[in-house]
Amino acid sequence: MFEKLKKLDGFASLVPLLSMSILGGLLWWKPQEAQTIMRQLRAGLSQHFSWFYLALGLVTLLATGYVAFSRYGRIRLGRGQPVYSNVKWGMMIFTATMSADLIFYALTEWAMYAAEGGIEGSLKLWSLTYSFFHWGPIAWSFYLSLAAAFGFMLHVRQRPRQQFAEALRPLLGDLVDGWVGRGVNLLAIFALLAGSATTFSVSLPLLAHLLGQALGWENEALIAVGLLLVVALLYTTAVLLGMGAVTRLATLCASLLGLLLVSVFLGGGAGKFMVSNSWAAGANVLWNFFPLALGKHSDMTAYYWSYWMVWCTATPFFIATISRGRTLRQVILGGYSWGLAGTGMAFGILGNYGLYHFGGANLSADHLALAQATLARFPLSDLLILVLGLTMIGMYATVFESLTLVVARYSYRYLAEGRLPSKQVQVFWAITLMILPLALLFMQQSVYSLQSLAMLMALPIGGVILLIMLSFFKDARAYLREEQDDERKDYH
Repeated sequence: MFEKLKKLDGFASLVPLLSMSILGGLLWWKPQEAQTIMRQLRAGLSQHFSWFYLALGLVTLLATGYVAFSRYGRIRLGRGQPVYSNVKWGMMIFTATMSADLIFYALTEWAMYAAEGGIEGSLKLWSLTYSFFHWGPIAWSFYLSLAAAFGFMLHVRQRPRQQFAEALRPLLGDLVDGWVGRGVNLLAIFALLAGSATTFSVSLPLLAHLLGQALGWENEALIAVGLLLVVALLYTTAVLLGMGAVTRLATLCASLLGLLLVSVFLGGGAGKFMVSNSWAAGANVLWNFFPLALGKHSDMTAYYWSYWMVWCTATPFFIATISRGRTLRQVILGGYSWGLAGTGMAFGILGNYGLYHFGGANLSADHLALAQATLARFPLSDLLILVLGLTMIGMYATVFESLTLVVARYSYRYLAEGRLPSKQVQVFWAITLMILPLALLFMQQSVYSLQSLAMLMALPIGGVILLIMLSFFKDARAYLREEQDDERKDYH
């Protein structure tokens, strides 16, 4: 027992636990004051730092393209064949990185753009254009640029510390062993907690609303808390059962999402519109890619890039972990293929279904009511809502079991490549991840104010992301030189 405790870093575990407990208590105690501060913070960050988020998005996109199509792309992450088949690998990437907020935004995002008044031209075309862009290549480049760096760190260099700061060792050297490394890791943990809290608090009220309406229950905040606890129980159980359970849950989740999308596409009566509008929006993204990337509708773009950035402290680690045996080219191009196909189909079907029925109507400011009205247009709406509910619960559980698996590694001073954190440590983090979402659900914050959490934490994380990419290129360049030297020695 004592030997196990010696391996743990109490600072990296207890500081986030205490901080989240204190913050959660303050949010619950002073909800109105907290909402005012969060809204002001959201507006200030968007006004003054949008340029940084936008610039970093372009940098990561270019970096992934360069890695995939240059000599770096042939670097293989470890010896041997890939551990998972292409299909299982792709499903795990998508379901373990896309939480149930994908469904929430697919159903309601187009109406958010309309409500903000930033749409110039056709609402049906441009709202879907923005959705495709904000869930498109730049968004996925945040994950895949770091997945390449972490995969190289874990499987090629086989670093003994599976932590965010460890990726900076080629650049910072022994500084990562001291307070600099601890500070970066702590920052990563806080960003991760902010991202998970935002995810739950934004999308779980939709499921609570649908369930409350179906059962005639009025206290939707209490329903949301109950659902949160159910999700926590599910993903904690899956974590305790090991990677086999993770794989099975990912397959089940992908199947449920596929069933939901196929049902709406084939049974909703709007299939022709979905295809034509998706095609037009996709072409519109390509035609306007650089104006969009450089700030057209920059307020929402800045939020989305920051949201993807805070998740970069965990999801790229998971992608890297399951990518052993693949080349960096395969990881990047395969990740783009599975990611863009999944998000494209979700918005192309669910978003278009709402646009088909309500795209020309006076929209309600209540996004939950709008989502319910959209689903009610389906011929078998009760059955569809049941499938949607199961899908959302499955997506929550899949994402947060992978999240727990990753963040538990921060509790270790050293953890060898291929080794998993103990189940007790994973359960500790499963509980810690619930503290802030519980407080925010009781506060019933607006979507706008909740976005401030992600935008605040993304600011310093963005700087670390840049340093990690520089560190990766430095180390990978040295590795390729080492390979060339070995080949020359073998030749002579």
